[in-house]
Amino acid sequence: MSRPSRRLLPLAVATAALPLLALPVGPAAAVTYGTPTITFSAAYLSGAVGATGDPTVTVTVAQSGAPVSSLTVAATASTRTAVARTGDVTVTGTGSARTLAVAAQGVGYTDLTVKVTGLGGKTASRTLHYAASPAVQFSADSRYLTGSSDASAAVDAGGGYIVVADDESNVLRLYDRNASGAPVRTWDFSSALGVTKEIDIEGATRVGNTVYWTGSLGNNKDGEIKTARHTVFATTVSGSGATTQLSLAGSSTALRGDLIAWDRAHGDRYGFAAGSAAGQAPKQIDGFNVEGLEFAPGSTTTAYVGFRAPLTPAVTGGRALIVPVTNFPSLLSGSHATFGEPIELDLGGLSVRDLRRNALGQYLIVAGSWAADDNSDPYALYRWDGRPGSQPVKVLDLPTADAGGWEAVADVPDLTAPGARVQLITDDGSAVLYNDGIEAKDLTQPEFKKSRTTWFTLN
Repeated sequence: MSRPSRRLLPLAVATAALPLLALPVGPAAAVTYGTPTITFSAAYLSGAVGATGDPTVTVTVAQSGAPVSSLTVAATASTRTAVARTGDVTVTGTGSARTLAVAAQGVGYTDLTVKVTGLGGKTASRTLHYAASPAVQFSADSRYLTGSSDASAAVDAGGGYIVVADDESNVLRLYDRNASGAPVRTWDFSSALGVTKEIDIEGATRVGNTVYWTGSLGNNKDGEIKTARHTVFATTVSGSGATTQLSLAGSSTALRGDLIAWDRAHGDRYGFAAGSAAGQAPKQIDGFNVEGLEFAPGSTTTAYVGFRAPLTPAVTGGRALIVPVTNFPSLLSGSHATFGEPIELDLGGLSVRDLRRNALGQYLIVAGSWAADDNSDPYALYRWDGRPGSQPVKVLDLPTADAGGWEAVADVPDLTAPGARVQLITDDGSAVLYNDGIEAKDLTQPEFKKSRTTWFTLN
């Protein structure tokens, strides 16, 4: 007899929840923050009232234990709010390097306290010494080249950069021509040239990768003969733009003596011997002072040497003088100068302050007074074709209400192009920029020294 089968029912298993044991938690480690640090790329900064694109300072900040983005930077005090208030200081950026700019309210000096605030309520401060010069005409088209106030000659370096000479030192400076600020590179060939005094560089021109520079060839302002001022030298250019490099290519001190001897041989027509004699100041209507240098049309050997003084004849309303040196590059290899027929130009009683040619054979002449009072005498810009038999044509009367004398033109645009623009540079060395009675050339801080560039539309 079979047994009936039994079906096994599933067992329900109940499990009781086990209690979780709470483990003791110790106190969290306290976060510690160091004292913030703050440094400036320069402790001195200059600006101008109403300026566009004034120089800036890089502010570098850090704090141990804190992300740099948590740090804030602001100006907290100004010693002269009439020059700049704390609200006129802007700081941009969130990284370790921030950019500080100041919008000037008035002329003069102020010290700005700049504070970095970090985590944990910790702070640090530094003082920025600031100077503001007056507003100028054409401020939107003006920029400031700092580090020197005595710009005297300039050549194009390509890529938006120019090399600028200084007539109070022998330093050549490379600048971004479209921005205000300090030079990106400098060169001083004094030692290699064997000079310890200023050359008084006043003229420059570039042919290919060679730049020729000339001193004024005249006496100093006290009429003393200083041989360093007789220097003509050349530099070789490598690279372009911000990577431009210069190396010395040769020099001579013979041109002054050759010019005097040439004039004497032609009956002292221009009075070079008398104008350059000991005791004679160079910036006289009958003085001896060179300020322009450029090559003749289609030539790489004949250079035009333009004179600030003398006028010819040496009377009010006299003509400006250019003397062609037909073997200019050979001067650097020891040759004496040979000369072409002198060129006399009607510049309305003004003389040559700079001379520049473009690849199309078009010339611009910066014309100004032979006199030393740079900040008030008339200035004008003339165009010329470089031919001895033709006379230049005035294209612009240059403004003279602002400080500084128009001294240099780096390059020449196509003068036939509509809206052609040219950039001119001032020598501000004799200007009192900050209402302190001190001429810019005598300021002790390089950042406060500056020359001004301005773009002018010609057509």
